[in-house]
Amino acid sequence: MQALRRSAPFALPIKILQFGQGNFLRGFFDWQVDLLNERTGLDAGVLVVRPRGGGPAPLLDTQDGLFTVLVRGLDEAGQPVKEYRRVECVQRELDLNAMYADYLAQAANPDLRFIVSNTTEAGIAVNDSDAFDDAPPSSFPAKLTRLLFDRFTAFEGAHDKGLILLPCELIDDNGGALKKAVLHFARLWQLDPAFDAWIETSCMFCSTLVDRIVTGYPSSDADVIQEELGYRDAFLVAAEYYYLFVIKGPASLADELRLAGANLNIKLVDDITPYKKRKVGILNGGHTSLVPVALLAGLEAVGQAVDDPQVGAWLRAAIEQEIIPALVMDRAELQDFAEDVLRRFRNPAIHHRLASIALNSWSKFAARVMPQLLNYIELNHGKLPWRLVLALAATMVLYRGGVIELADDKAHLDWFEQGWQKVHDKKWSVDQLVQGWLANRALWGRDLNQVQGLAAAVVQAVERIDNTGIRQALN
Repeated sequence: MQALRRSAPFALPIKILQFGQGNFLRGFFDWQVDLLNERTGLDAGVLVVRPRGGGPAPLLDTQDGLFTVLVRGLDEAGQPVKEYRRVECVQRELDLNAMYADYLAQAANPDLRFIVSNTTEAGIAVNDSDAFDDAPPSSFPAKLTRLLFDRFTAFEGAHDKGLILLPCELIDDNGGALKKAVLHFARLWQLDPAFDAWIETSCMFCSTLVDRIVTGYPSSDADVIQEELGYRDAFLVAAEYYYLFVIKGPASLADELRLAGANLNIKLVDDITPYKKRKVGILNGGHTSLVPVALLAGLEAVGQAVDDPQVGAWLRAAIEQEIIPALVMDRAELQDFAEDVLRRFRNPAIHHRLASIALNSWSKFAARVMPQLLNYIELNHGKLPWRLVLALAATMVLYRGGVIELADDKAHLDWFEQGWQKVHDKKWSVDQLVQGWLANRALWGRDLNQVQGLAAAVVQAVERIDNTGIRQALN
């Protein structure tokens, strides 16, 4: 079987510089660019930059930049989907340790218009040690600043040669954070003040929200897949059917990206916050609420839990009746998103182990579930969302141990080990355990014992789980 290679030379002009060669950008961003090229004539070639050079993994150039994206999941009608797409927009990959001069040469490329990045949450960070003449500097923002300054110089500060930046790192206001980091290095290196002005007026740093599960190389069935394809593909990447790309930016970006007629789930918005709250509340909050309940019910995977008649019904009710009402957004839009989320949870092609998702459950609960729990109480004049209260209680019971190997902040693990031991030794009541945990200001940001009725409700739920089991408690 032959390896995947091009039959003709590269033909697309480099319009996009991409920091990051990993599975996510290939299965999410490059896949969309390839569709835009096909459907709307965007005619954009992508140059991939490996931000941390020198690694042992082969460059995409070994397959002439080609790779295949396998999309699997359930469509809007709940029917199984399996689609292959050979992505052809990537023209080259650069290892900056060996090809830094080639990278800097792109500063003078008149076709270059976009820079996209996914350098992990820690990637948009600054230091005072990277120097202008480092080849290359260590940090991503320093590398980017050097390229932008060379472009500013090459085109003598021309306004129309500014770039549009689309950082995809999973941090709040990633566009603003990246711009701030670039300006940090501009000032550290004492660059021309006109460069700062060019960054402010000619470059556009757009915050984004990205949403797609990209699981990477499908090792378990790669041989079968490649038999179906008829070629070997070392960069084959599997992704779920659902995807969403939200960009905070002006309407003119629609023309820049040729979105008209593309039929892609790319949204240009003035405010990205509602989409983030929706994702954190329903998708992430649903996951975090489900984990302890499903594990105590003897289940192992997310899909299995959602298909469980009792646990699945509880989760749907928690989302529809307690999480959605706590989000101040269009109800119909939230309901549509919730249906997408539940289909994604049921995706038979993705085996999400509940024990894996349980990692750092308490920080996740504080960020993803507690805001909705408290909002619900406030919006409903003190009424408690009993399903989310049950999820809180189930997490406390899970942290007694004996169900899975717990992985969390050591202080959290130590507190529960000692607390549950005190309950066992009858030195503490369950009331004291619950009240002690709800008083954890470092986690919650406040003493939750001050929320009327919450501590008593959690105590009752913990005792109900202990006395009757989680399935009876769900009733």
